[in-house]
Amino acid sequence: MVHYLDNAATTPVRPSAVNVMLPLLTETYGNPSGAHRMARDANRVLDDARATMAEALGAQPGQIVFTGGGTEADALAVRGTVAARGGIPVCSAIEHHAVLDPVHHLGGRVVAVGPDGRLDLAALEEALDPSVSLVSVMLANNETGIIQPIAEAVEIVRRKAPGALFHTDAVQALCWVDVAEAAAAADLVSVSAHKFGGPKGVGVLVVRDGADPEPLLLGGGQERARRGGTQNVAGIAAMAVAAAETVAERPAALPRVAALRDRLADGIRAALPGVVETGVVGDGGPGAGRRHKTANICHLCFEGIESEALLFLLEKEDIMASAASSCASGAIDPSHVLLAMGFERDLAFGSLRLSLGYGTTEADVSAALAVVPAAVTRLRERGS
Repeated sequence: MVHYLDNAATTPVRPSAVNVMLPLLTETYGNPSGAHRMARDANRVLDDARATMAEALGAQPGQIVFTGGGTEADALAVRGTVAARGGIPVCSAIEHHAVLDPVHHLGGRVVAVGPDGRLDLAALEEALDPSVSLVSVMLANNETGIIQPIAEAVEIVRRKAPGALFHTDAVQALCWVDVAEAAAAADLVSVSAHKFGGPKGVGVLVVRDGADPEPLLLGGGQERARRGGTQNVAGIAAMAVAAAETVAERPAALPRVAALRDRLADGIRAALPGVVETGVVGDGGPGAGRRHKTANICHLCFEGIESEALLFLLEKEDIMASAASSCASGAIDPSHVLLAMGFERDLAFGSLRLSLGYGTTEADVSAALAVVPAAVTRLRERGS
């Protein structure tokens, strides 16, 4: 039996989302930009989905821009804003590369985080001046689950760089954070369907009134000329269903999944020496100090091993997880998030992300508790 603990990478598509897609692929398949009945039917599906996503994200329907996913939504926010307004972008050092890379490309500034993985607000103040046109700070980190102080960051931006827009990448947040409330002050908000039970290849950028980034894709005039291209009607409808279910289930899911995550993290730490859990504030005792993390992410660093070898052993035991490291040009580099938090490279190389989801069970956690400590011990005994 496979135990899927990689929900931060992608979630299984909800059955309700699959069910809504099928007739839109086989029956209501008209181009929503057309004039005939089948086209109008498809356009009504988009209107309904737009209203649903607006409610889930605390926006107005006219502020919803459908995109091809979270990366495109981030690119439209960052590159589109700089193209429209000039100036430079600013972001935190722990952003997803979908934000971090455009900021570097555009000659922007990167702001430090503290050892707890949260934005250094004093450093943000120092980075701001009238040349800044956009500030991007993610709502929840994709590797560690650490939740950022968005309201405080927005207040600083409004005070120090009043001409700048504020963007938050909420791709990892919707299942675990009330995005409508937490991102209410942001001008631009990105989400991606496959992180909350929708299909891959579809997302949203919330564009508040007065924040009009230059479109990246021209032609056709779709999305009020903010994103050209025929919309993925079936994927958008499925995303809306998944978002509505996610928001409705969140109050019950949060304590259940948090308890599973705490059992997992505390059990692994109790079974092994030399384990560091990221983003835990305080003494790190059982269940302690995780109030600034999403409920689903158990992110650990193990002394004396390399995560790639650990993942291989876990997969052999049907535990599906991931490491916070990336492979580029044949060279494995430690996570930029962990390095920004001050982790030593050797420890960062031993990272493991076990991310839970709405379908995670006690049996999944029990399996991981049986396998992970034994696998780490085996690697340490043979020198990784």
